Amino acid sequence: MPHIIKAENVSKIYHVGKVDVPALRSVSFNVERGEFVSIVGPSGSGKSTLFYILGGLTRATSGRVLIDCVDFAQLSDAKRTALRKSKIGFVFQKFNLLPTLDAMTNIHIAHEIAGRNGGFNHEYLEKIIGLLGLKGRLHHRPSELSGGEQQRVALARALINHPALILADEPTGNLDTKNSSVVLNMLRQSNQELGQTVLMITHNPDAAAVGDRIIHMRDGEIVD
Repeated sequence: MPHIIKAENVSKIYHVGKVDVPALRSVSFNVERGEFVSIVGPSGSGKSTLFYILGGLTRATSGRVLIDCVDFAQLSDAKRTALRKSKIGFVFQKFNLLPTLDAMTNIHIAHEIAGRNGGFNHEYLEKIIGLLGLKGRLHHRPSELSGGEQQRVALARALINHPALILADEPTGNLDTKNSSVVLNMLRQSNQELGQTVLMITHNPDAAAVGDRIIHMRDGEIVD
């Protein structure tokens, strides 16, 4: 079965005035379907740049990335956006919930944005809600939810369209130790119980240890 992520010699160079700043240097790795892979490294290691390239949010300077056998770089902006909506669920450090809408509507909007014409798969929705412990909290606005609950709503939003891949960027960065543990366990459960492929970016070795495999980055390269 083809890899869900295949990165081949991916490099990214930023131009700052007359200076070229390499953020990634010939990074290559694969992720299998159903894996939970953590990418860990200090600030400036290139892991966030890699995240944005994997998500089709920015282009590599050279090399290529295939997501579910599709090379984003070969697509127009419109097709890349459409594919990103259908193939990838994003979880960020900032929850990015719409403050005037309740949790259920925040989840529902992700379904609409992805262009899904049919209704929810209610059985799958109920499974996600139960898995994430959100029953009884769906009609609360973000300001009425704890940080951990908001991140769980963000995870439900990422999962609702059953994407091929979940990309999580520092998902516990704004949480205390207790809520961090809860969210990491939820990511692990979504991987194990829903068969969801997860790639998580983090600077925290303890968080990274939740994954099946850890990729260490430093100075724009994979070092281990």
